[in-house]
Amino acid sequence: MVSKIIPIRETPTAHAKMTDRLRRPLRDLRISVTDRCNFRCVYCMPKEIFGRDYQFMAHSQLLSFEEITRLAKIFVRHGIEKVRITGGEPLVRRHLEKLIEMLAQIPGLDLTLTTNGSLLKKKAQALKDAGLKRVTVSLDSLDEAIFRAMNDVDFPVASVLEGIAEAAAVGLQPVKVNMVVKRGINVDSVLPMARHFKGSGHILRFIEFMDVGATNGWRMDDVIPTRELVRMINGEMAIEPIDPNYQGEVAERWRYKDGGGEVGFISSVTQAFCRDCNRARVSTEGKLYTCLFATEGHDLRSLLRGGKSDDEILDVIGQIWSVREDRYSEIRSEHTAGLRKVEMSYIGG
Repeated sequence: MVSKIIPIRETPTAHAKMTDRLRRPLRDLRISVTDRCNFRCVYCMPKEIFGRDYQFMAHSQLLSFEEITRLAKIFVRHGIEKVRITGGEPLVRRHLEKLIEMLAQIPGLDLTLTTNGSLLKKKAQALKDAGLKRVTVSLDSLDEAIFRAMNDVDFPVASVLEGIAEAAAVGLQPVKVNMVVKRGINVDSVLPMARHFKGSGHILRFIEFMDVGATNGWRMDDVIPTRELVRMINGEMAIEPIDPNYQGEVAERWRYKDGGGEVGFISSVTQAFCRDCNRARVSTEGKLYTCLFATEGHDLRSLLRGGKSDDEILDVIGQIWSVREDRYSEIRSEHTAGLRKVEMSYIGG
């Protein structure tokens, strides 16, 4: 993997409404706080790759909480309105609530977190008290055998459901629940999941199995298109589309016609939404990625630790974003299939 540092101009300036070459603004920042996870989900960190001998990053390589907070403040000057904490599994990073407390002090920032839910029951109250607004929980089936097989560490469904309930109880809501659907693995779990979360106040979102990274064995044949999922759910529980909450929202929103709440679909394989993508990602050790399907990043950690000022780093970020033209999902073809993309567990989803 190649890292790039774009030269710093002599007169750094901030651009609150900065856009890339396709006129997309920078509004959403996802920060990975660890490359480690206590699950080995088959579509993300398969055990045959991320086994006992896999070398994760040393603590000294990771951005410190102070460095992460400094970067977040710099990004806010470029128009960032939302920060999502990701991993790996972010809750395995020790004392994460301290980072949440630091980020929560940044005025006007919408602060959220994505987790596998395994540690959420224990940590929900501390996260809420620190200033976290909402959580998204990954849950791929309610069927015990399927879920244990997918997380591949024999973790029980009940513990994740308890974490979701605790998050809602302390006010981290609405809780969003993400289900990655893979043909031949958990398709039979789609309707039970929809039934369970309908009327719960939580928002269930179905995600097409994506070709992120190079280790999850992705094939187009394994993808269940959103249109098929919509047809499946609508056949039992009538749903209808509704408007997005904001431009660039990832999930296509639908609601149950009987008032049972909302359900979402994330279709980056069959219905690319690159034209509205306003998200940037910072990896665990401080590389900036302008696309989930990126093949290389831009090293910000060396700037943070090399004595550069906030204004200088601000300008570097501006230059990176201003030349951005990523639209992988729109151009996905046999010509892109061989690209060795960065693993999702490394830069977050």
